[in-house]
Amino acid sequence: MTTMPSSVTTRVLRAGCTAAIAATLAGCTLDATNPGPIQAAALDNPGALNSLVAGAGRDLSEALNWVSYTSSAVTRELQPAGSTAAFGISVQQQAGKLRDDDGDTWWNFAQRARWTAEDAAARSKTVLGATAGRSATVAQALVWAGYANRLLGENFCDGVINGGAPGPHTVYFERAEAAFTEAITVATAAANVPLAQAATAGRASVRLLRNNPTGAASDAATIANAFTYVMPYFQNELDQYNRIFWAGANQPYRAHTVWNTVNEAYRKTTRDPRVAYDSSLTVLVGDAAVGNLGRVRWYFQTKYALRTTGINLSSGWEMRLIEAEAKLIAGDVPGAMTSLNARRLALSLQPWTATTATQAWAALKRERGIELWIEGRRLGDLRRWTTLNRPGDLDPLELLAGRDLCFATPLSEKQTNPNF
Repeated sequence: MTTMPSSVTTRVLRAGCTAAIAATLAGCTLDATNPGPIQAAALDNPGALNSLVAGAGRDLSEALNWVSYTSSAVTRELQPAGSTAAFGISVQQQAGKLRDDDGDTWWNFAQRARWTAEDAAARSKTVLGATAGRSATVAQALVWAGYANRLLGENFCDGVINGGAPGPHTVYFERAEAAFTEAITVATAAANVPLAQAATAGRASVRLLRNNPTGAASDAATIANAFTYVMPYFQNELDQYNRIFWAGANQPYRAHTVWNTVNEAYRKTTRDPRVAYDSSLTVLVGDAAVGNLGRVRWYFQTKYALRTTGINLSSGWEMRLIEAEAKLIAGDVPGAMTSLNARRLALSLQPWTATTATQAWAALKRERGIELWIEGRRLGDLRRWTTLNRPGDLDPLELLAGRDLCFATPLSEKQTNPNF
């Protein structure tokens, strides 16, 4: 990660006079001064802090945009339906492979989001001094840092911090929990309830990822069902569109489909609004052939119905599933099923049933897949359940032979980081 330069670079461009101009303006010199990069010290004032924190959020939105889309193809939340370039899904990703030679965009965006959020928090604390402990600006920076680290921990294979040596991916969860914990304290002192809740919900998810179900459930219990904390997207420019929407909106891309996924038949049977999709009467297939499948049926997701539709970072209904998983780990199958089915009953859906722990784990895995569909969370779930050897089978349509469960550290990092 390149840090901000400490001094201003100036560039003076001297324009020579043509013979005709010289005849009337003998000896003229036209100077244009480019001030170059801004001084890092110029950011050390209260007026710059909100912009720094907003920039960190913007970086996280871009990272989440890329990671959630690509991971959804690998986890088969969405089925590749065509193009492999631009807003498409590469041939390797279509096969479930997240290799180090398939580009570094995901890594660069995610690491930038982490760095800018952590830097904004540290700089804000330095600038604000004694008032930092009750500043909503500091709390927001810490919330972005928590979610950026969670994104890295759930989706990437290696833990690398600022050019350091590679370690386990769990280092990101440690940093996320620390950021969320501090954010709770600061947001509470600032009387900013939404930020305190966002940090608490974020910490609940990270504590579960760190295999601390008791702490996770304790945090989750304080968050109401209706709570959501959403990463917004905008229509100002292409990079700010919701990437999943745009890649499948036929404008012009039809790069993915809900066809041949576990939610295709489930949605038709249940009409569960959390996995909504639609089809066209005139455009029937994706925008290119998909391996030996050829052109596949195009069913476009409508969870993200617009370029500006946000992606959940945390929700109250996720908290109920965290409570359910904590109960399962403790061996309380009936209690787990009660928490697990709370959302389904609220939507007037048929509740899951289970008489054994294995059946209950299968239901939990399925329900998390529905509730957190295409939010960039499934890859992390699959990896931790595999690592911890949790029982309960996935639906066959979710399985992909030889699938990677994390994004490999790209060659660009391996070749430029002397500690790798």
